[in-house]
Amino acid sequence: MGKIDTMNNFGFIKVAAAIPLVKVADCEYNSGQIIQMMEQAAQKGVRVVVFPELSVTAYTCGDLMQQSLLLTESAKTLKRIVVASNDYNLVAIVGLPLAIGDDVYNCAAVIAQGEIKGIVPKTVIGKDAAKESRWFAGACDAKCSSVEDYMVNNQPVTISSNQLFEVDGVRFGVEVGDSSLLPTPSSIALAEQGAKIIFNLAATAEQVGLRRVIESSIVNHSQRINAALVYASSGYGESTSDEVYAGNAFIAENGVLLAQSERFSIDEQLIIADVDCELLTNERRRNHLYSGKANSNAVVTEIYLDQDDAPSVLHRVINPMPFIPQQEKQLSEYCEEVFSIQTLGLMKRLSHTSCISAVIGISGGLDSTLALLVTVKAFDRLGLDRKGIVGVTMPGFGTTGRTYNNAVTLIKELGITLREISIAAACRQHFADIGLSEGDMSVTFENAQARERTQILMDIANMTGGMVVGTGDMSELALGWATYNGDQMSMYGVNCNIAKTLVRHLVTWAADNEVNQLVKSALYDVVDTPVSPELLPANDDQIAQKTEDLVGPYELHDFFLYNFLRHGFSPEKILYLAENAFNNRYQREVIIKWMKIFFRRFFTQQFKRSASPDGVKVCSVGVSPRGDWQMPSDASAAVWIAACDKLN
Repeated sequence: MGKIDTMNNFGFIKVAAAIPLVKVADCEYNSGQIIQMMEQAAQKGVRVVVFPELSVTAYTCGDLMQQSLLLTESAKTLKRIVVASNDYNLVAIVGLPLAIGDDVYNCAAVIAQGEIKGIVPKTVIGKDAAKESRWFAGACDAKCSSVEDYMVNNQPVTISSNQLFEVDGVRFGVEVGDSSLLPTPSSIALAEQGAKIIFNLAATAEQVGLRRVIESSIVNHSQRINAALVYASSGYGESTSDEVYAGNAFIAENGVLLAQSERFSIDEQLIIADVDCELLTNERRRNHLYSGKANSNAVVTEIYLDQDDAPSVLHRVINPMPFIPQQEKQLSEYCEEVFSIQTLGLMKRLSHTSCISAVIGISGGLDSTLALLVTVKAFDRLGLDRKGIVGVTMPGFGTTGRTYNNAVTLIKELGITLREISIAAACRQHFADIGLSEGDMSVTFENAQARERTQILMDIANMTGGMVVGTGDMSELALGWATYNGDQMSMYGVNCNIAKTLVRHLVTWAADNEVNQLVKSALYDVVDTPVSPELLPANDDQIAQKTEDLVGPYELHDFFLYNFLRHGFSPEKILYLAENAFNNRYQREVIIKWMKIFFRRFFTQQFKRSASPDGVKVCSVGVSPRGDWQMPSDASAAVWIAACDKLN
């Protein structure tokens, strides 16, 4: 659940999958349950709610589906639901059998404002063909594959599988049957014709392990078609003569499961989620998968609902750390995969250059620690002697005993070559050469140390016939929090696509799996150490320069970075998402303050990213000037800063 949205919907539309309690062949009872759940959905601000397949009669009526009385009651009940819809400001999609001419069809009726807006027949009878073909005609027959009028309450209704609907500017399609398990679901064509949401009415009998298959199919298919899938399958009350229906419901969006039902519930369930249609639009723009296909011959029916001005609770979990899986059980596997990609990238570069030496500046901080672990793994996999890795610790004016000791411990215990070179004397000489007072703690004082360290690393690499492995991460590159031609430069950057929040989790994961107790202890302490470049003199051996005090919390900046680059969201929407994601951990004005700094630095520091060294891509968001983010170095941030200013 999220905060109250009192501004606008930010591209969200609230949808629901309803699992009512049913009685087999009791249309009066079932319609009452459907109407009751329509009322519940309307009270929660739902704009479109979908019910299971044949929910008016129940799915398990068997040969009763061919009884005239049941078909008459089904049509009569449909009229009752249509009349009731006048009282609710939403679209309802209900399943029922309809007799059309000399055939009976398994249909979905799209209902709103006292009207049937369209009827969608089931197009393909799949795994249940043996029994369903006994009762229903397939919609692939010529009669129902074209548009025809069917009179309900003297209203002409389009009956066709080739139709779309539009509400609140969002185009959606309807599928009948568990199409997620079919080789070519009709949702593909619907998505190609502009549908952002597919509502799927299903009635799938329970089998051991089948729910996981359906969930996986729905989630993966939603990503394949860059759409949201809202799936509602029959539940309690269906006949158990031969099978059980467990009431499965899922809402997935572009590969992410937003909500799901409780399995084997004996209560009615209303599963609600807010679908981000702006996210889907931007995703399709990035992929160009549907270019020129939206203007099709499908019938499009626009449905005009009243605007709901009442504040609405956001039914959606916003991940405050989008570079990290939300489910703990996935985190270890995720970290291992990321680490393996980094390792393989470095292995290829070492092999290509025939390098048997790698030089890394080890500061005792998160980034250099991760780079060291990746390099050690790469050497091990290539069968190279770890002594070929030169770990250089370069104490300066701000180095503390804590970071120094952790750096030395890691170097010694991992069995690589240690070199300790203080930069103090060289920097003092350089300050004297350029006429800078040592007491002048300006940016020159800081950057001179960073460039001195880089020079040392480059020269040692020349001496050993090796390469300098870069340690800077993606969050630093996004903010430009690196010294140009200093720590910004290396020969290969293994962390260049790793966000700072993810770096912390990767080092923690490495510590959790480390057997050497001294290394394990050092890694945990690195994770607990405040992020700092340690360029200003320490205070009583305590870090005097904490990065997050200067540029802001990295978890906020990573959140801004992901939603800006991955989804193209505006500052206004990013603020709304951040307020929901962090749930009062940061005041609104604090988020706006750091977001302005993010946009200002992101735009002005592009020149550093334009000159960044090679590095492997790991995540879907990247700032590499070659394969990811391509922006002129002199692009203006004025529009984004102005948008931030309006949020105060």
